[in-house]
Amino acid sequence: MKILLISIKSIHAIRWIENLEGSEHDLYWYDILGRGKLQTIGTVKQILNTSKRKFPYIKGEFLLSKKMPGFYSLISPYLTTTENEVLEKIIREINPDVIHSFEMQSCSYPIIKTMNKFPKIKWIYSCWGNDLYYFQNFKRHKNKIKQILKRVNYLHADCYRDYKIAKELGFEGDFLGVIPTGAGYKLDDFIFFKLPLAQRKVILVKGYQNLFGRGINIIKALEKLKAKTKEFEIIIFGAHAGVQNYISENSLEFTVYGRHDLSHPQIMELMGKSLIYIGNNISDGMANTILEAIIMGAFPIQSNPGNASAEIIEDGVNGLLIEDPENIDLISGLINKAIENQEMMKKAYMVNEKIAREKLEYRVNQQKILNIYRDLQANL
Repeated sequence: MKILLISIKSIHAIRWIENLEGSEHDLYWYDILGRGKLQTIGTVKQILNTSKRKFPYIKGEFLLSKKMPGFYSLISPYLTTTENEVLEKIIREINPDVIHSFEMQSCSYPIIKTMNKFPKIKWIYSCWGNDLYYFQNFKRHKNKIKQILKRVNYLHADCYRDYKIAKELGFEGDFLGVIPTGAGYKLDDFIFFKLPLAQRKVILVKGYQNLFGRGINIIKALEKLKAKTKEFEIIIFGAHAGVQNYISENSLEFTVYGRHDLSHPQIMELMGKSLIYIGNNISDGMANTILEAIIMGAFPIQSNPGNASAEIIEDGVNGLLIEDPENIDLISGLINKAIENQEMMKKAYMVNEKIAREKLEYRVNQQKILNIYRDLQANL
């Protein structure tokens, strides 16, 4: 088949595409956000630099797009080539059998007009993170989501929660199952980074503080446990400016890495040194960092929006669930519980090793991905 993949430029998209490299399919990738070439194996044909101006740039246009996005979306088709126009041109040039969009707001909203124009083309939509769980709460978004789900033929998600939400919002197509956003992990590649539990002296924190992330609440929870954590090195990674400023202003002796300071292998190495990993947000799908903590043997303490995290973490068995991401005392109590219960962490390590082998391993998930397209091809 000819498969046109549409995604943001991300490691998750790269890893998914690499599962298809060497398959019998012709692969194309449309850089819908204009962020540039994917650094992946060369058999995927990348469609880049597609946005063209129809009218010279107007002073204040960028500010208008941020201040009045609704109005700007109405006039932008007169200013620049739209994603719908680009996609229609791509379809007429390559005649794809399947279009697979990853993520809703940036990669599926902008193409619905063209997808409705070509109803015979099969459409796979991969639900990422906050696509449905968060944005369904806003009328404007909910209406758009319903339009997409009405047209989509196949749905893939990283948690069952999102399949249930999709059905509630009108999805009547085929569900392709739960597969991690970026597919599986080559577990053997990371064994070298995994220290024995007895040698681990790091508490690792995801430092997101934005619309969804609540990293500062973790920092405040750790402040309450100074006596309990003095033997640990506390490392914050992916830290937004708000987290970095809070740590600096309060003279906390934490090691801090900014949003783009570490590569993915470096993050995995940190996970392999960590006794405890903590992530906290008000909305997400199945966070990839939970899966990476499980793979690397770090005990996960994770927020549980919509019970997505509970699909892989059994509270008190292979991790702990934060049920209220705004409750600092609750988070502090969970961290304390983990530190004081070494036996729980040892048992969790064994449970998570089994989960990693059976559910997260690269070959297991690669086969699921290949089967998605092969089954679809058989039904064309």
